[in-house]
Amino acid sequence: SPPKVITFDELMAAAKNLTDLTLAHEIAVNANFCIKHEDFPQNSFAGTVKQIVHKAFWDHLESELNEDPPEYEHAIKLFEEIKEILLSFLTPGANRIQNQICEVLDTDLIRQQAEHNAVDIHGLANYIINTMGKLCAPIRDNDIKQLKATDNIVELLRQIFHVLDLMKVDMANYTIQNLRPYLQRNLVDYERTKFQEILEETPSALDLTTEWIKESIEDELSSISDESSSSPGADSSSKRIISPTLVLNNGYLKLLQWDYRKTIPETLLTDEVRLQELREKLNQLKIIACVCLITNNMVGAAIVDVPDFADQLKRISVPLLEGMNKKTFDLKEALNAIGVQVCSKVNRSLTERGLPMLTEEMQSNLMGQIAHIVEENNPVSSLI
Repeated sequence: SPPKVITFDELMAAAKNLTDLTLAHEIAVNANFCIKHEDFPQNSFAGTVKQIVHKAFWDHLESELNEDPPEYEHAIKLFEEIKEILLSFLTPGANRIQNQICEVLDTDLIRQQAEHNAVDIHGLANYIINTMGKLCAPIRDNDIKQLKATDNIVELLRQIFHVLDLMKVDMANYTIQNLRPYLQRNLVDYERTKFQEILEETPSALDLTTEWIKESIEDELSSISDESSSSPGADSSSKRIISPTLVLNNGYLKLLQWDYRKTIPETLLTDEVRLQELREKLNQLKIIACVCLITNNMVGAAIVDVPDFADQLKRISVPLLEGMNKKTFDLKEALNAIGVQVCSKVNRSLTERGLPMLTEEMQSNLMGQIAHIVEENNPVSSLI
């Protein structure tokens, strides 16, 4: 049958489900996940444009308020926006403060006052600041104090919006913190439901996951077949049951050796960065183990009594192997540097114990063996 044609709306619905799934997963598994208030760098193009536009807006507002009589329409719109933001911070049942905010920042009433040039704009600003002080997190107390010390009304309104933006981030992070235990308890069911919704929108959405699991099943079947052929007394007619746990474990182990130039299975996209970090740590450990084995094999008798020598080799290697999963990382160069450092460390340890240093031939041999770890079918690497 011909492949199903996916409409743009179906594609966007699937993308939204995946976005929701990714966010929920990150909140549940990453205890440090939070939203940060970030602005464009001032020297960037976007930052410059934003600065110019904002300056033009606040300069225009200042010129309107300095007219005789003052023009309040833009200021009223700002008060209306501030009112909506303050109301968004309220919890259900906070009826008294909700009614008070709506009463004091009643834009219809403020417009009527503006028509008679009777708007107490400083009084409104002070009420807003006091209300913000009641609703904000303790970390914003100093910002509220600075607002109270600001006299220029335009600068005060500008700073009010800045602090309100910070309070929005605080509220979002507070919500995330409260939501995290619930998501952790219900994450499996939630993700299953979301993946089902994605499949209904795009039936081919989990093809890579299906292929990944099939490869793991084939590996298990191959392993069972090898065991049967190596056991003469085995009953070849009996069917061995494949354990789903073994299939999954084998699949996850394959991910640690995954070529990340290939697309990772869809169900694991939310953990791709964490899987890459695990893969990098595993590769680091393999190389460090190779370095220790080669060094001990060549000069083990001379350094056998040196305390924590393996840890010293690890401290040499780890910094030089940082970022080894990046495309720009030169593993051969890093191994050459490790070889030089290891020779220097061994010679220093030998000298401290009154023993002769490594000969030039031994140093060259040691550095060469470490450099060859990266080669395919290297015996030491294969052994590890």
